Amino acid sequence: MRDGRKFSDAFSTDIGIDLGTCNTLIYIRGKGIVLSEPSVVAVERGTKKVVAVGEDAKRMLWKTPGDIIAIRPLRDGVIADLETTEKMIRHFIAKVLPRRWFVKPRMVIGVPTCITEVERRAVEESAYKAGAREVKVIEESLAAAIGANIPIFEPAGHMICDVGGGTTEISVISLGGMVVTKAIRLGGSEFDEAIIKHVRSVHNLIVGEQTAENLKISIGNASPDKKIEKMEIKGTDAITGLPRRLEIDSVEVREALQEPINAVIEEIKRTLGETPPELAADIVERGIVMTGGGSLLKGLQKLISKETGVPVILAEDPMLCVANGAGMYHEHTKDMISHKTIYNNINV
Repeated sequence: MRDGRKFSDAFSTDIGIDLGTCNTLIYIRGKGIVLSEPSVVAVERGTKKVVAVGEDAKRMLWKTPGDIIAIRPLRDGVIADLETTEKMIRHFIAKVLPRRWFVKPRMVIGVPTCITEVERRAVEESAYKAGAREVKVIEESLAAAIGANIPIFEPAGHMICDVGGGTTEISVISLGGMVVTKAIRLGGSEFDEAIIKHVRSVHNLIVGEQTAENLKISIGNASPDKKIEKMEIKGTDAITGLPRRLEIDSVEVREALQEPINAVIEEIKRTLGETPPELAADIVERGIVMTGGGSLLKGLQKLISKETGVPVILAEDPMLCVANGAGMYHEHTKDMISHKTIYNNINV
Protein backbone atom coordinates (compact mmCIF):
# COMPACT_ATOMS: atom_id res chain seq x y z
CA MET A 1 0.00 0.00 0.00
CA ARG A 2 2.84 2.35 0.91
CA ASP A 3 4.69 1.47 -2.31
CA GLY A 4 1.50 2.11 -4.26
CA ARG A 5 1.18 5.53 -2.64
CA LYS A 6 4.82 6.36 -3.47
CA PHE A 7 4.20 5.30 -7.08
CA SER A 8 1.06 7.42 -7.42
CA ASP A 9 2.74 10.41 -5.72
CA ALA A 10 5.65 10.20 -8.17
CA PHE A 11 3.37 10.37 -11.22
CA SER A 12 0.66 12.58 -9.74
CA THR A 13 0.20 16.22 -10.67
CA ASP A 14 0.23 18.53 -7.64
CA ILE A 15 -2.26 21.35 -8.05
CA GLY A 16 -2.67 24.39 -5.80
CA ILE A 17 -5.96 26.27 -5.99
CA ASP A 18 -6.89 29.71 -4.70
CA LEU A 19 -10.66 29.34 -4.83
CA GLY A 20 -11.53 33.00 -4.49
CA THR A 21 -14.81 34.88 -4.38
CA CYS A 22 -13.75 37.02 -7.34
CA ASN A 23 -11.05 34.97 -9.08
CA THR A 24 -9.79 31.39 -9.17
CA LEU A 25 -6.08 30.77 -9.63
CA ILE A 26 -4.44 27.40 -10.31
CA TYR A 27 -0.81 26.46 -9.75
CA ILE A 28 0.74 23.28 -11.15
CA ARG A 29 4.01 21.98 -9.72
CA GLY A 30 6.80 22.56 -12.22
CA LYS A 31 4.76 25.05 -14.27
CA GLY A 32 3.69 27.77 -11.82
CA ILE A 33 0.43 29.71 -12.24
CA VAL A 34 -1.38 28.27 -15.26
CA LEU A 35 -4.82 29.84 -14.83
CA SER A 36 -6.29 33.04 -13.41
CA GLU A 37 -9.95 33.60 -14.26
CA PRO A 38 -13.05 35.14 -12.64
CA SER A 39 -15.06 32.79 -10.40
CA VAL A 40 -18.17 33.18 -12.54
CA VAL A 41 -20.35 30.58 -14.26
CA ALA A 42 -23.11 31.27 -16.80
CA VAL A 43 -25.86 28.62 -16.82
CA GLU A 44 -29.20 28.06 -18.48
CA ARG A 45 -32.07 28.91 -16.17
CA GLY A 46 -33.96 25.76 -15.15
CA THR A 47 -31.60 23.15 -16.65
CA LYS A 48 -28.44 24.64 -15.04
CA LYS A 49 -26.51 23.62 -18.16
CA VAL A 50 -23.17 25.47 -18.23
CA VAL A 51 -22.96 28.04 -21.03
CA ALA A 52 -19.67 29.74 -20.12
CA VAL A 53 -17.11 29.78 -17.30
CA GLY A 54 -14.51 32.30 -16.13
CA GLU A 55 -13.66 35.30 -18.31
CA ASP A 56 -16.37 34.50 -20.87
CA ALA A 57 -18.99 34.20 -18.11
CA LYS A 58 -17.90 37.44 -16.38
CA ARG A 59 -18.59 39.39 -19.56
CA MET A 60 -22.17 38.14 -19.27
CA LEU A 61 -22.75 39.47 -15.73
CA TRP A 62 -25.83 41.73 -15.71
CA LYS A 63 -26.04 41.40 -19.52
CA THR A 64 -27.63 37.97 -19.99
CA PRO A 65 -31.00 37.25 -21.67
CA GLY A 66 -33.81 35.87 -19.54
CA ASP A 67 -32.95 32.20 -20.12
CA ILE A 68 -29.29 32.54 -19.01
CA ILE A 69 -27.98 33.59 -15.60
CA ALA A 70 -24.37 34.48 -14.77
CA ILE A 71 -23.58 33.68 -11.13
CA ARG A 72 -20.71 33.73 -8.66
CA PRO A 73 -20.84 30.30 -6.91
CA LEU A 74 -18.66 31.55 -4.04
CA ARG A 75 -19.51 34.28 -1.54
CA ASP A 76 -17.22 35.63 1.18
CA GLY A 77 -14.60 33.05 0.26
CA VAL A 78 -16.90 30.02 0.72
CA ILE A 79 -19.08 27.88 -1.50
CA ALA A 80 -22.63 29.16 -1.88
CA ASP A 81 -23.57 26.82 -4.74
CA LEU A 82 -21.93 23.39 -4.44
CA GLU A 83 -23.05 21.98 -7.80
CA THR A 84 -21.97 25.04 -9.80
CA THR A 85 -18.62 25.26 -7.95
CA GLU A 86 -17.89 21.64 -8.84
CA LYS A 87 -18.63 22.35 -12.51
CA MET A 88 -16.40 25.43 -12.41
CA ILE A 89 -13.46 23.56 -10.85
CA ARG A 90 -13.88 20.66 -13.29
CA HIS A 91 -13.90 23.12 -16.24
CA PHE A 92 -10.75 24.90 -15.04
CA ILE A 93 -8.90 21.63 -14.34
CA ALA A 94 -9.80 20.30 -17.80
CA LYS A 95 -8.52 23.56 -19.28
CA VAL A 96 -5.08 23.30 -17.65
CA LEU A 97 -4.80 19.49 -17.91
CA PRO A 98 -6.28 18.75 -21.34
CA ARG A 99 -4.63 15.31 -21.70
CA ARG A 100 -5.98 12.20 -19.97
CA TRP A 101 -4.67 11.89 -16.43
CA PHE A 102 -2.39 8.91 -15.84
CA VAL A 103 -2.92 9.42 -12.11
CA LYS A 104 -5.55 11.75 -10.68
CA PRO A 105 -4.07 14.99 -9.29
CA ARG A 106 -3.49 15.92 -5.66
CA MET A 107 -5.15 19.24 -4.86
CA VAL A 108 -4.35 21.70 -2.10
CA ILE A 109 -6.94 24.46 -1.67
CA GLY A 110 -6.58 27.62 0.40
CA VAL A 111 -9.69 28.60 2.38
CA PRO A 112 -10.43 31.32 4.99
CA THR A 113 -10.09 30.29 8.65
CA CYS A 114 -13.53 31.78 9.36
CA ILE A 115 -15.38 29.09 7.39
CA THR A 116 -17.37 26.41 9.20
CA GLU A 117 -16.61 22.68 9.16
CA VAL A 118 -19.62 22.18 6.85
CA GLU A 119 -18.23 24.78 4.43
CA ARG A 120 -14.78 23.16 4.59
CA ARG A 121 -16.27 19.77 3.72
CA ALA A 122 -18.14 21.39 0.81
CA VAL A 123 -14.81 22.58 -0.63
CA GLU A 124 -13.31 19.07 -0.29
CA GLU A 125 -16.38 17.45 -1.85
CA SER A 126 -16.28 19.79 -4.85
CA ALA A 127 -12.59 19.01 -5.45
CA TYR A 128 -13.11 15.23 -5.23
CA LYS A 129 -16.07 15.38 -7.60
CA ALA A 130 -13.97 17.48 -9.98
CA GLY A 131 -11.47 14.61 -10.22
CA ALA A 132 -8.97 14.93 -7.36
CA ARG A 133 -7.25 11.82 -5.96
CA GLU A 134 -6.36 13.56 -2.72
CA VAL A 135 -7.54 16.89 -1.30
CA LYS A 136 -5.91 18.99 1.40
CA VAL A 137 -7.62 22.15 2.64
CA ILE A 138 -5.32 24.69 4.34
CA GLU A 139 -5.71 28.19 5.76
CA GLU A 140 -5.34 30.97 3.20
CA SER A 141 -2.87 32.92 5.32
CA LEU A 142 -0.61 29.85 5.68
CA ALA A 143 -0.72 29.31 1.91
CA ALA A 144 -0.06 33.03 1.34
CA ALA A 145 2.93 32.95 3.70
CA ILE A 146 4.44 30.00 1.83
CA GLY A 147 3.77 31.71 -1.50
CA ALA A 148 5.36 34.94 -0.25
CA ASN A 149 8.54 33.01 0.67
CA ILE A 150 8.26 33.87 4.36
CA PRO A 151 10.57 31.62 6.47
CA ILE A 152 7.64 30.28 8.53
CA PHE A 153 9.63 27.44 10.14
CA GLU A 154 11.89 29.81 12.05
CA PRO A 155 11.32 30.18 15.82
CA ALA A 156 10.24 33.78 15.19
CA GLY A 157 7.00 35.68 14.63
CA HIS A 158 5.82 36.54 11.13
CA MET A 159 2.58 38.42 10.47
CA ILE A 160 0.71 38.14 7.19
CA CYS A 161 -2.41 40.02 6.11
CA ASP A 162 -4.20 38.53 3.09
CA VAL A 163 -6.89 40.84 1.67
CA GLY A 164 -8.85 38.71 -0.80
CA GLY A 165 -12.03 39.29 -2.75
CA GLY A 166 -14.42 38.13 -0.04
CA THR A 167 -12.34 37.78 3.13
CA THR A 168 -9.41 39.37 4.94
CA GLU A 169 -7.25 37.08 7.03
CA ILE A 170 -4.53 38.18 9.47
CA SER A 171 -2.24 35.60 11.05
CA VAL A 172 0.88 35.37 13.16
CA ILE A 173 2.97 32.33 12.22
CA SER A 174 5.93 30.79 14.04
CA LEU A 175 7.64 27.38 13.67
CA GLY A 176 5.27 26.51 10.83
CA GLY A 177 2.12 26.93 12.94
CA MET A 178 -0.60 29.55 13.39
CA VAL A 179 -0.15 31.28 16.75
CA VAL A 180 -2.90 33.89 16.32
CA THR A 181 -5.29 34.13 13.40
CA LYS A 182 -8.33 36.27 12.68
CA ALA A 183 -10.55 36.53 9.63
CA ILE A 184 -13.43 38.76 8.61
CA ARG A 185 -15.80 38.27 5.70
CA LEU A 186 -14.77 41.51 4.06
CA GLY A 187 -12.46 42.10 1.11
CA GLY A 188 -12.16 43.68 -2.31
CA SER A 189 -15.82 42.98 -3.15
CA GLU A 190 -16.90 45.06 -0.13
CA PHE A 191 -14.61 47.86 -1.34
CA ASP A 192 -16.53 47.81 -4.65
CA GLU A 193 -19.89 47.65 -2.85
CA ALA A 194 -18.95 50.68 -0.72
CA ILE A 195 -18.28 52.68 -3.91
CA ILE A 196 -21.59 51.56 -5.45
CA LYS A 197 -23.52 52.64 -2.33
CA HIS A 198 -21.72 55.98 -2.12
CA VAL A 199 -22.33 56.90 -5.77
CA ARG A 200 -26.02 56.05 -5.44
CA SER A 201 -26.61 57.85 -2.13
CA VAL A 202 -24.65 61.00 -3.01
CA HIS A 203 -25.24 61.30 -6.77
CA ASN A 204 -28.42 59.21 -7.37
CA LEU A 205 -26.45 57.22 -9.94
CA ILE A 206 -26.67 53.43 -10.18
CA VAL A 207 -23.42 51.77 -11.30
CA GLY A 208 -22.39 48.12 -11.60
CA GLU A 209 -19.59 46.06 -10.05
CA GLN A 210 -17.24 46.49 -13.00
CA THR A 211 -17.55 50.30 -12.93
CA ALA A 212 -16.91 50.35 -9.17
CA GLU A 213 -13.91 48.03 -9.56
CA ASN A 214 -12.46 50.22 -12.33
CA LEU A 215 -12.85 53.29 -10.09
CA LYS A 216 -11.11 51.52 -7.21
CA ILE A 217 -8.20 50.35 -9.37
CA SER A 218 -7.79 53.57 -11.37
CA ILE A 219 -8.15 56.33 -8.76
CA GLY A 220 -8.86 54.55 -5.46
CA ASN A 221 -6.62 55.54 -2.55
CA ALA A 222 -6.62 54.64 1.14
CA SER A 223 -4.44 57.62 2.15
CA PRO A 224 -4.64 61.32 1.22
CA ASP A 225 -2.57 62.10 -1.84
CA LYS A 226 -1.18 65.40 -3.13
CA LYS A 227 -2.52 64.70 -6.62
CA ILE A 228 -6.31 64.57 -7.00
CA GLU A 229 -7.28 62.27 -9.86
CA LYS A 230 -10.58 62.30 -11.72
CA MET A 231 -12.49 59.74 -13.75
CA GLU A 232 -15.71 59.76 -15.74
CA ILE A 233 -18.20 56.96 -15.09
CA LYS A 234 -21.52 55.99 -16.69
CA GLY A 235 -24.61 54.60 -15.04
CA THR A 236 -28.37 54.87 -14.68
CA ASP A 237 -30.02 57.85 -13.01
CA ALA A 238 -31.89 56.48 -9.96
CA ILE A 239 -34.71 59.04 -10.39
CA THR A 240 -35.28 59.28 -14.15
CA GLY A 241 -34.05 55.81 -15.12
CA LEU A 242 -32.05 57.35 -17.98
CA PRO A 243 -28.32 56.83 -18.73
CA ARG A 244 -26.07 59.50 -17.26
CA ARG A 245 -22.37 60.41 -17.02
CA LEU A 246 -20.61 61.58 -13.87
CA GLU A 247 -17.10 62.80 -13.11
CA ILE A 248 -15.81 61.65 -9.73
CA ASP A 249 -12.47 62.34 -8.02
CA SER A 250 -10.08 60.28 -5.87
CA VAL A 251 -10.97 62.19 -2.67
CA GLU A 252 -14.59 61.06 -2.95
CA VAL A 253 -13.57 57.46 -3.70
CA ARG A 254 -11.33 57.48 -0.61
CA GLU A 255 -14.25 58.68 1.52
CA ALA A 256 -16.42 55.87 0.11
CA LEU A 257 -13.77 53.29 1.03
CA GLN A 258 -13.18 54.56 4.55
CA GLU A 259 -15.56 52.20 6.40
CA PRO A 260 -14.31 48.83 5.00
CA ILE A 261 -10.67 49.96 5.21
CA ASN A 262 -11.10 50.92 8.88
CA ALA A 263 -12.61 47.48 9.55
CA VAL A 264 -9.48 45.81 8.12
CA ILE A 265 -7.18 48.03 10.20
CA GLU A 266 -9.13 47.34 13.41
CA GLU A 267 -8.81 43.59 12.79
CA ILE A 268 -5.04 43.96 12.33
CA LYS A 269 -4.83 45.89 15.62
CA ARG A 270 -6.83 43.19 17.43
CA THR A 271 -4.50 40.49 16.09
CA LEU A 272 -1.43 42.45 17.21
CA GLY A 273 -3.05 42.91 20.63
CA GLU A 274 -3.39 39.14 21.06
CA THR A 275 0.14 38.35 19.87
CA PRO A 276 2.63 37.16 22.58
CA PRO A 277 5.19 39.92 23.40
CA GLU A 278 8.19 37.97 22.08
CA LEU A 279 6.54 37.42 18.72
CA ALA A 280 5.21 41.00 18.62
CA ALA A 281 8.80 42.22 18.94
CA ASP A 282 9.74 40.12 15.89
CA ILE A 283 6.84 41.62 13.91
CA VAL A 284 7.87 45.19 14.77
CA GLU A 285 11.32 44.35 13.41
CA ARG A 286 10.25 42.31 10.35
CA GLY A 287 6.99 44.08 9.48
CA ILE A 288 3.57 42.94 8.28
CA VAL A 289 3.54 41.22 4.88
CA MET A 290 0.51 42.09 2.71
CA THR A 291 -0.90 39.69 0.10
CA GLY A 292 -4.12 39.37 -1.91
CA GLY A 293 -5.62 41.61 -4.59
CA GLY A 294 -7.06 44.03 -2.02
CA SER A 295 -3.56 44.82 -0.75
CA LEU A 296 -2.85 46.55 -4.08
CA LEU A 297 -5.16 49.46 -3.19
CA LYS A 298 -3.01 52.58 -3.41
CA GLY A 299 -1.97 53.99 -0.03
CA LEU A 300 -3.20 50.99 2.00
CA GLN A 301 0.27 49.93 3.17
CA LYS A 302 1.07 53.50 4.22
CA LEU A 303 -2.18 53.85 6.19
CA ILE A 304 -1.80 50.49 8.00
CA SER A 305 1.79 51.33 8.95
CA LYS A 306 0.71 54.75 10.25
CA GLU A 307 -2.17 53.28 12.30
CA THR A 308 -0.20 50.36 13.80
CA GLY A 309 3.33 51.76 14.05
CA VAL A 310 4.62 48.62 12.30
CA PRO A 311 6.40 48.50 8.91
CA VAL A 312 4.26 47.07 6.11
CA ILE A 313 5.72 45.20 3.13
CA LEU A 314 3.84 44.27 -0.03
CA ALA A 315 4.68 40.72 -1.14
CA GLU A 316 5.97 40.11 -4.64
CA ASP A 317 3.00 39.21 -6.89
CA PRO A 318 0.52 39.51 -3.98
CA MET A 319 -2.43 38.17 -6.02
CA LEU A 320 -0.57 34.90 -6.71
CA CYS A 321 0.66 34.10 -3.18
CA VAL A 322 -2.22 31.84 -2.03
CA ALA A 323 -2.20 29.74 -5.23
CA ASN A 324 1.62 29.51 -5.24
CA GLY A 325 1.69 28.55 -1.56
CA ALA A 326 -1.05 25.93 -1.97
CA GLY A 327 0.85 24.42 -4.89
CA MET A 328 4.12 24.30 -2.93
CA TYR A 329 2.47 22.96 0.26
CA HIS A 330 3.56 19.32 -0.10
CA GLU A 331 7.21 20.31 -0.64
CA HIS A 332 7.04 22.62 2.38
CA THR A 333 5.53 19.84 4.49
CA LYS A 334 8.70 17.80 3.86
CA ASP A 335 10.78 20.84 4.91
CA MET A 336 8.63 21.26 8.02
CA ILE A 337 9.28 17.66 9.12
CA SER A 338 13.04 18.03 8.63
CA HIS A 339 13.07 21.42 10.44
CA LYS A 340 11.15 19.98 13.40
CA THR A 341 13.51 17.00 13.57
CA ILE A 342 16.55 19.28 13.62
CA TYR A 343 14.93 21.64 16.16
CA ASN A 344 13.97 18.75 18.46
CA ASN A 345 17.47 17.24 18.26
CA ILE A 346 19.02 20.57 19.23
CA ASN A 347 16.73 20.86 22.25
CA VAL A 348 17.21 17.28 23.52
